[in-house]
Amino acid sequence: MPSASCARGTLIVTNMNGAAFFLAVNFIIAVSFSTVFVAVATRSRSRIATLWLAAGFGVASLSAICELLVAYASMTKFWALGAFSTLLVGMVLLAVGICRLHGHRPNTLAVLGFVLACLVLSCAIYDLPRGSMTQAVLYQSPFAIVFLLSVWSLLTSQRRQAIDRFLTGLLLFTSFHFLMKAGLAVLVGSGATAKDYIHTNYAIISQGVTAVLVVAVGLTLLTTLVLDIMADERSNSEGDMLSSLANRRGLDRRVASILAKYPEGKHAVVLCDLDRFKRINDAYGHHVGDLVIQGFGRMLSRSVPENAASGRIGGEEFAVFLPNTEIEVAVRVAQTLRTATMALPGLPDDLQVTASFGISTLTSFDGLSEAYRRADEALYKAKHSGRNRVKIASNDYALPSPTRALAVPRYE
Repeated sequence: MPSASCARGTLIVTNMNGAAFFLAVNFIIAVSFSTVFVAVATRSRSRIATLWLAAGFGVASLSAICELLVAYASMTKFWALGAFSTLLVGMVLLAVGICRLHGHRPNTLAVLGFVLACLVLSCAIYDLPRGSMTQAVLYQSPFAIVFLLSVWSLLTSQRRQAIDRFLTGLLLFTSFHFLMKAGLAVLVGSGATAKDYIHTNYAIISQGVTAVLVVAVGLTLLTTLVLDIMADERSNSEGDMLSSLANRRGLDRRVASILAKYPEGKHAVVLCDLDRFKRINDAYGHHVGDLVIQGFGRMLSRSVPENAASGRIGGEEFAVFLPNTEIEVAVRVAQTLRTATMALPGLPDDLQVTASFGISTLTSFDGLSEAYRRADEALYKAKHSGRNRVKIASNDYALPSPTRALAVPRYE
């Protein structure tokens, strides 16, 4: 039968290999995330924040190397303090990245002061008895504080997406996990000396949990950035750069969303076309033509109701979808747009821009295509009736106001 000393030796080798394995895994995971975040930064709208995250994972990965050197190299105190320092600085960089990602700019002097104070603390508690509650709590508290500050930045951010709420909960758990590690170190034992740490069951538990949390936090942050990139790409694919309105694809998606929310409401479609736009380009140049499109887009954004959908669907053609809107209200909106078009700012003094409008109504998604067709016919009539006017589809009509006549007449 194997002796007790052989059994203890086998346990030590197993623990050492297990802890060393997790340290190697954590190093590889952290370096991988650092590399990925650097790559993502090239496409992210939050490039600086992403690079802070990359730096955080990169610096924190060095902690695993230091832990291995504590166990297998000389200068134990130097490498032990190095393990604490690199992990702390890495997490602080990570917290700065999270803060910047969510619209906050941490005070640089405060961050540096906090890091310096923690480094002094780590030197002061190094010679305290390992496994004591005082040493364990003081060692783990700085890491818990860093993640609590990250939680605060999330809670005070204007971002309210589901992934942000999940990240808040995950970081809160990560913060408390460091305090739980302090209690676990006292209960299980973290080794009589820093060099003994890697031989303990506590090391296996600690590094194993760390591996899980590193992956969870890294993937959640990566998901946040990827969702932002996808939103930007969709915005670019559904937006018109010149007018700053939605393009045809973006308008269709917005209209479909409105109709899904109000499937049985009475809605209105307004099509508008800038009059004699080719003549403007020919007489004043395409630069002025672009100014007209830009000015009309800004005016349209300001003038239509907030719940409406508007977009540029062609060269000088625009569309507005007015949900839950009676035909007489749609006429007033169109007439407001018509009047505002004649006063677009920033154009040559001798240039007055006008636009023609066609209106139709619908009550369901099935009638959308037909509503566009009828609004287009009404717009065609407006063009051929002298331009700079509003026409209503032949089977729609504007009811007079019960208290006063409509501010703008209906054209027939």
